[in-house]
Amino acid sequence: MKLINDPKSPAAIGPYSHAVTLGNLLFTSGQIPINPETSSIVEDEIRVQTEQVINNLASILQSQGLSLNNIIKTTVFLKDIKEFTDFNSVYETKFGSHKPARSTIEVASLPLNSRVEIEAVAEISNLQE
Repeated sequence: MKLINDPKSPAAIGPYSHAVTLGNLLFTSGQIPINPETSSIVEDEIRVQTEQVINNLASILQSQGLSLNNIIKTTVFLKDIKEFTDFNSVYETKFGSHKPARSTIEVASLPLNSRVEIEAVAEISNLQE
């Protein structure tokens, strides 16, 4: 097991690592829409927040030589499921033709009052089957 902390990603707001690797899998901690340059939540709009969250995930992956294409599963937490369509439009644009498995859950609240949080599982070896 290897603990990963990406200096280009927002600092963790609790006692956890950005990601952990085990075997050929990388598990990210949930990412919220913190801009790593300002250490603040971005604009309170689901599309803007979704883009920042996915950029944060991409940064963690890039620190390990991976990309969004290595993701095999995401878990999405939305503060308001009514924003699913707007969230999904950004998600689809960022992932393109790559469509990892996904679960989406509405939650009562998220850290720092963010609208979205995403965690991911990525394959390190990216073996094609």
